[in-house]
This record gives sequence, structure tokens and C-alpha cells, in this order.
Amino acid sequence: MDKKTPSKPILARVLNWAKQLMLMLVVFTLFSAAIDLWRSRDIPTDNLPDLQAMTLNGNSVDILAMSYQEPVLVYFWGTWCPVCSFVSPSVDIMASQYSVVTVAMNSGVDEKLSQYLKHKQYDFAVINDEKGQLSHHWSVNVTPTLMVIKDGQLQFYTSGFTSLPGMWWRMLLA
Repeated sequence: MDKKTPSKPILARVLNWAKQLMLMLVVFTLFSAAIDLWRSRDIPTDNLPDLQAMTLNGNSVDILAMSYQEPVLVYFWGTWCPVCSFVSPSVDIMASQYSVVTVAMNSGVDEKLSQYLKHKQYDFAVINDEKGQLSHHWSVNVTPTLMVIKDGQLQFYTSGFTSLPGMWWRMLLA
């Protein structure tokens, strides 16, 4: 007589799989937070460097002054950055609802950068940091880097891939 081991019910297998997935998400989140803390060790949380500049479309921005009115999402990125190509569409969505200022690091001359933005159909405000001086002044070495600044202080910092919900929650909590 052939004894077959009864297979686990489907619900039990799905629940086991869901628990493993949740555990992996918690580990990934903790690992990501630890990396962000390590990368942000040189970035001041108060007495932030002044960032007053002109955007590509000729608007003057003063991030610290803006932050006293509402939280500002500051996005350091580059046209050459592969991860930025996944994050930038979410930043563009955020820009339709929140104050967002982006700094394009080492991404070429204004005309080339404007063509890139037009091709990608991005509408967010862009400061061209052609030689990387602003990003150096802000101690940003990794792209993409996102910061939420409120009342002149750094509230949140993250680098690498960040999802739209991750940006949204950071803005709401600031």
C-alpha cells in the first residue's frame, strides 16, 4: 500500500509564503535604514548649507526659505544614473502635489539637460549642478539622494531606490 504524505492545504502554504515575504521585507527595510544612516553621517541635520539657485526655466529657488512654509523634497540625481531613471517618475508625480526641487548632478550643459527633461516629460524644477559643486557642498556623493527639509532642518534622508509611497510618507511625516 502506497502511503502518500498529505500536502499542506493551499491556504497554509500561502500564509507560510506571506510570512517569509514579510520577514524579508523587514530585513530589507532594516538593512536599507542602516545604509542610509551610514551614508548620512556627514550630512548636517540643522545649519544646512544655503541653496539658492536658478532653475533651468529661470525661476529663483531658496530651499531653506521654502521649508519654513511647507516641507520640501530635495532630489539629487543625474541623467547618467540608472537608478534615477526609476525614481525620477515618482519625483515628477510628487512635484504635482508638493514642493520639490531637484539638483541634476554632473548632467551636462543646460541645453542638453533641458532636452533630456523634455524627452522624459519631467515637469519638476531642476537646478543644473553642472560641475557637482552644490552636491559636494551638501555632502551628497550617491545618486539618487532624497531629502525632506522642514523649517530649515533635515527631517529625512535616503539614497538609492525610493518608492513613491516612501516619498509620500516622508513628506507627510515631516
